[in-house]
Amino acid sequence: MTTQQLTEQIKKKKSFLCIGLDVDLTKIPQHLLKEDDPIFAFNKAIIDATHHLCVAYKPNSAFYEAYGIRGWKALEKTINYINTNYPEIFTIADAKRGDIGNTSSMYAKAFFEDLGFDSVTVAPYMGKDSVEPFLAFENKHTILLALTSNQGAFDFQTKSLEGKELYKQVLQTSKTWKNANNLMYVVGATKAEYLTEIRQIIPDSFLLVPGVGAQGGSLLDVCKYGMNEQVGLLINSSRGIIYASNQEDFAQAAAIKAKELQRDMETILK
Repeated sequence: MTTQQLTEQIKKKKSFLCIGLDVDLTKIPQHLLKEDDPIFAFNKAIIDATHHLCVAYKPNSAFYEAYGIRGWKALEKTINYINTNYPEIFTIADAKRGDIGNTSSMYAKAFFEDLGFDSVTVAPYMGKDSVEPFLAFENKHTILLALTSNQGAFDFQTKSLEGKELYKQVLQTSKTWKNANNLMYVVGATKAEYLTEIRQIIPDSFLLVPGVGAQGGSLLDVCKYGMNEQVGLLINSSRGIIYASNQEDFAQAAAIKAKELQRDMETILK
């Protein structure tokens, strides 16, 4: 999916909502545990109930890898279900990969070719040769961790090096990499005050913004400082939507929460 196609979906649905599919078997409705594949059963119900309200889904691979082969199979079934039934949805593998070149090539192949994701999150710490193998895939997107929403972000990302914060150096350097037009960036909603300066460095790039909702980030602040002419934002909500209920009405409850965010986004887009 190209960024133009993604922008068209945002305008069509009046939404720039991304829903995180972070499935914890201790939190899903207990009746689903009787299913042959409770993880996929949960995801399928959430997707069917919310696909018209969002433009992206973001499974965090850790929540699938933790369950071994059955978790990985559930992830494969989930992405295949989205790609087959809702191909207009942008898919994000939240895997936070990044390693030496040949290893990164294999990570990229796993998520882009074998699973068929549109994008994958990547850590920039190892530099150019750890990221460019992801960028080499045509019409696929690499979402670079720039300024994250967790408290530990202040340990390194905002430290000054030669008079400039590290996250700004990551942003500027990444623009020089081969196929940098395939880059998107993670910027946490709890760091909304940084978005003005971030937009000065990457005015046209899409930003994946976690942290709205459970982590306390403000949708209005993120949009005020981070939105560009093409919208350029994917606002992620995970726990606040998918765990709105742990009863048999869980999918309907998720749709209600997603609709609330979508309505807020529609108002902002107007």
